[in-house]
Amino acid sequence: MFDMMGMLGKVKELQAKMKEAQESLGSITETGEAGAGMVIATVNGKKELLKIEIDEDLIKPADREVLQDLIVAATNNALDNIEDKIKAHLQKATQGLMPNIPGMDFGSMFGQ
Repeated sequence: MFDMMGMLGKVKELQAKMKEAQESLGSITETGEAGAGMVIATVNGKKELLKIEIDEDLIKPADREVLQDLIVAATNNALDNIEDKIKAHLQKATQGLMPNIPGMDFGSMFGQ
């Protein structure tokens, strides 16, 4: 017999765990670099840019365009790097609460 009340309880528990996990994404950080480490960007799991580190040798008016390109590249690299951490964090938070159905991406249901 299908236990509808049990399933609804699991859904509510899943929603609470997912909300908690999403709120704590700000504590997960990742860095990305460009120009062999001359520009380093740090982002968090909410995909917010936290910090940019720039090598002193790049801070010249003539290199402004190169510097802008390296900042964009480092930021995009950091954002790419954080994706796996976000997925792992959300999976850990909801472990045992969601069925493992091949091909189903439950993370997309929660805006991730």
